[in-house]
Amino acid sequence: MTTEPAGAGAILAILRDGPARTRTELVQLTGLARSTVSQRLDALLDQQWIAPGGEAISSGGRPAVAFSFNAGARIVLAADLGATHARLAVTDLSTRVLAEYGQDLPITDGPERVLDWLVETFQRLLDESGHSLADVCGVGIGLPGPVEHSTGRPVNPPIMPGWDGFDVPGRLGPRLGAPVLVDNDVNIMAVGEHWAASPDVADMLFVKVGTGIGCGLITDHRLHRGAQGAAGDIGHIQVPAATDLLCRCGNTGCLEALAGGSALAAQLRAQGLDAHDSRAVVHLVRGGNAAAVKTVRQAGRNIGEVLASLVNFFNPSVIVIGGDISDAGEHLLAGVREAIYTRSLPLATQHLAIRTRELGDRAGVIGASVMVIEHVLSPAAVDLAVAGTGA
Repeated sequence: MTTEPAGAGAILAILRDGPARTRTELVQLTGLARSTVSQRLDALLDQQWIAPGGEAISSGGRPAVAFSFNAGARIVLAADLGATHARLAVTDLSTRVLAEYGQDLPITDGPERVLDWLVETFQRLLDESGHSLADVCGVGIGLPGPVEHSTGRPVNPPIMPGWDGFDVPGRLGPRLGAPVLVDNDVNIMAVGEHWAASPDVADMLFVKVGTGIGCGLITDHRLHRGAQGAAGDIGHIQVPAATDLLCRCGNTGCLEALAGGSALAAQLRAQGLDAHDSRAVVHLVRGGNAAAVKTVRQAGRNIGEVLASLVNFFNPSVIVIGGDISDAGEHLLAGVREAIYTRSLPLATQHLAIRTRELGDRAGVIGASVMVIEHVLSPAAVDLAVAGTGA
């Protein structure tokens, strides 16, 4: 069986994952002829994917030039759209944030209004960062509902009226002049947290506890979407304590209807407290309100009971708790840990780490950027991009 010779994309992958390399080093790593390596390096230089990275140490004679990945070759537009809040960013190809902006934005405003605002805000961020649409290699979008990743269309999203089947890439692509990738918001948060904070972790769960509840699964260092992109939808698992509670999905007994941010706010309002949303719940907890602390800790236990089953089934090494309610700190985390360590098998929890997010509100936009970068810089995509150079 023969293997295809390393193309320009494979050489770029080597330079992305390691230090600057000389032609001689790349010849040794790829097994290609020096002339072939030079040809493919020239093609990558023409596309600005790489740049001379300085001179390598020489044992005598003229020092060899080393080449390194050029993270500033292109930029990425990234957006994390939640149920009530949006965060946008412009990043380079290393996910370094060049400009960002966030504001309250109800997803219930509908796709036309939300996506029009997205385009306008991206243009403002491009101006702020000193770039233009000509520099954009891709757009990554996270939405708060199930998404068919292959088409970028939301599928029966329970909290997104008017979005079902909407062609998000078709709406944005022509206006932004770049490919548009769309995924569930919790998936991109999982990718962002894994990329930036836990790259060595093979198996991880990222749990978002915000207005609703969702989970992103990283298995063997890769995002697991499932057959139809619905993997990780733990907010709609039925739990005994919520038997009579009506969920926004139309069913009763869902975890989200009991322990999601909207549910917690409603529980506190019923006790006479000013809690209009999940952020208000966190504000009460941080202010030391006993009722809010008790409610959030119990929510942690309820979430932990569902996660305990996942720990036994999936056996992750890390569970990351994110979303607005995670900002309540140890109160939520204590409840989650209590339930997991009580109900999961000792072998599954022996080395399990349970922590809050490290990227804060940036996890989603970083994950959306990674989604685009991995797509655009895949060896096959790079080979297509440089095909016209004769490489």
